[in-house]
Amino acid sequence: MSARIVRRPLIGISTRLSIRDDTFYLKRYYSEAIYGAGGAPVEIPLIPEADYIQSLISRLDAVVLSGSNSDVDPARYGQAPHIKLGQVHPARDEVDFQLLARAEELKLPVLAICYGMQALNVYRGGTLFQDLESQVEGLIKHEQGEPYSRPSHKIDIQEGTLLAQLAGGTAARVNSHHHQAVDELGADLVPIAWAPDNVIEAIINVRGDHFMLGVQWHPEAGWERDRFSQAIFGYFVNVAAESAKYRRQ
Repeated sequence: MSARIVRRPLIGISTRLSIRDDTFYLKRYYSEAIYGAGGAPVEIPLIPEADYIQSLISRLDAVVLSGSNSDVDPARYGQAPHIKLGQVHPARDEVDFQLLARAEELKLPVLAICYGMQALNVYRGGTLFQDLESQVEGLIKHEQGEPYSRPSHKIDIQEGTLLAQLAGGTAARVNSHHHQAVDELGADLVPIAWAPDNVIEAIINVRGDHFMLGVQWHPEAGWERDRFSQAIFGYFVNVAAESAKYRRQ
């Protein structure tokens, strides 16, 4: 008798945009980390049309907002562009915001990584430091360069939180590839991890029963060798599977 096939939860991952090459793209590690944790990854092209997003997300079980080579448009949080603002990709901003809106309606689990965490915070009405080096005193290095998977700095994790459970304690080392970060927190988002310079490294949603976790580092980079990263993706995929089962009852 053949083994029963277990359905993998379908998890959408927003892609990136290369303006130079007119290309949607995504580093392989996002999809591999999701698959390795038991999910079925689906890469989402940056088509900022409501009917497309709606038709797609109604078939998904969870959403990952990936990192990006762009910055969230500061106009979205009422600020003028800082002199050190990087590239802004309106299509990426809009797709992520539409994904977040539909995910909230359907209570789809969300894992927001680096730029994705910043987009989540702005979506909820928060603001960003547009350039850490120019705006934060006593800063440590947050743009580590290659190799990208190397854990380059420590984070302190709030005791008793989900992240502390996944890390197996209140401290961990993570990689770091960003020049922006959360400033004022968005509605119903609370910080649960910080870098040594007090830059917020993780946030979680406390609104209702909707799972939304944001991490400022890149757990997908080096996930196959890092137990903390594996725990994050494993928990997320399990939440997606349970959420899918509940919605299909």
